[in-house]
Amino acid sequence: MNHAHQLFDKITEPDIVVFNYMARGYARTDDPLAALLLFVEVLWVGACPDYYTFPSLLKACAKGKGLEEGRQLHCFAVKYGLNDDVYVCPALINMYVECGDLCSGGRVFERIVEPCVVSYNAIISGYVRASEPNKALAMFRELQSRRIEPTYVTMLGVLSSCGLLGALELGKWIHGYVKEHGFDQYVKVNTALIDMYAKCGSLDDAVCVFECMAFRDTAAWSAMIMAYALHGQGGRAISLFEGMRKARVRPDGITFLGLINACNHTGLVEEGWKYYNSMRDKYGINPGIKHYGCMLDLLGRAGRLDEAYKFIEELPIQPTLVLWRTLLAACSTHGNVEMAERVIARIFELDDSHSGDYVIFSNMCARAGRLKDVIRLRKLMKDKHVAKLPGCSMIEVDNMVHEFFSGDGTHIEHRELHEALDMLFEKLKLVGYVPETSLVNYADMNEEEKEVALRYHSEKLAIAFGLINTPPGTTIRVVKNIRVCRDCHSAAKLISQISGRKIILRDVQRFHHFQIGKCSCGDYW
Repeated sequence: MNHAHQLFDKITEPDIVVFNYMARGYARTDDPLAALLLFVEVLWVGACPDYYTFPSLLKACAKGKGLEEGRQLHCFAVKYGLNDDVYVCPALINMYVECGDLCSGGRVFERIVEPCVVSYNAIISGYVRASEPNKALAMFRELQSRRIEPTYVTMLGVLSSCGLLGALELGKWIHGYVKEHGFDQYVKVNTALIDMYAKCGSLDDAVCVFECMAFRDTAAWSAMIMAYALHGQGGRAISLFEGMRKARVRPDGITFLGLINACNHTGLVEEGWKYYNSMRDKYGINPGIKHYGCMLDLLGRAGRLDEAYKFIEELPIQPTLVLWRTLLAACSTHGNVEMAERVIARIFELDDSHSGDYVIFSNMCARAGRLKDVIRLRKLMKDKHVAKLPGCSMIEVDNMVHEFFSGDGTHIEHRELHEALDMLFEKLKLVGYVPETSLVNYADMNEEEKEVALRYHSEKLAIAFGLINTPPGTTIRVVKNIRVCRDCHSAAKLISQISGRKIILRDVQRFHHFQIGKCSCGDYW
């Protein structure tokens, strides 16, 4: 771009066509917003922007997270009568989405009289990034109703939505649609299929897609390694990496993220260190924030808390909230209240508005008998208007995704579910289930009330719903928005035993495959 800019500067009166080339070039660089400075110069000499100008400039704003600059460009587009242009509208939607303003992106889309597939792709991708998969799928159905032919980019967004929802049956239907329309020729689509199947709990389907691929790039190998990691198959992830090396496919940062994750979920600390160090030493890849977090989690899960604290203190970057929260979760797992006290102080220096931090530390204090600290933390939450994030679990039955929130079982509209769950837990007690009421830290609750609170956790409700609404022998698949608790984990193992069902539960960390009273994680999670 330096050479291109020097040539551009030699032009006495540059026209808009030449500038469009420059804007497109800058949009691809690490300094995309430099295109806007040049745009001001071009306007100063009287050049008039056209419908090729705005897409490149808006792409530059999207890459540089320049929301305010993007809004100004939107105003310019309106003034020049180009805001409804078939090229400009998708670029506007994408800019707003990338800059975190999905509402404005949605309003741009709603104003389009006859949206094209590019506009649909932009809004679908936006909903996926904003973790609004149901809205993304609704847009796909609208696209179909308008008889607009989708592209492979559309399918990437739709498959990501299925993965976010854990909607396996819908994902399989989309897979059939992909084959029927020839989108399976695209490596990116096959990679998205691997990711979707892995996130929906069907590792066998992910393996089948991977093995049937005629060509596998780095992203495809990495997706399969990450799939094994999610399902706690550390050995298979490492074996696949060796196969990747033999195939002479160069790994990238995502590959190593999958490898370290695989080591994390199976307690392979030394192997994790080996892959982490080889990133820079052997492949010249600088670790990123996600690699740091994964290594920290690996050390924390293994109980090496002092080593984890030293790791975070010696990082070449300022530790982020995510890193401190990872360490706090490890302190909770191993009951180290003293270290947790230091960690929570560092967290509150950066952000004191997240309910999860209060809940984790409060629960630790309660288990340690530090009731004064529990009361202090609850008062602090109330004073700062911090609301606790409710547990939410989703299950797909008959191609419809049903959501349950913790406590829903006490509502009148869930009476049938309420009764089924009560009967189920009577059976569980006969095979040795004992509710871990110590997890419910409310002084004003008696043991029976604590037991009821545990019974109506969202994942238990979703599992019970699956039991009464699917044929015997059907695998039950549940997706949860936060980490599964110890009581639900124990209950799920026993439910799989007495029902003869396989239960696949995906929480925010990993997959748990419950079968015949055992979990695939080996209780290491």
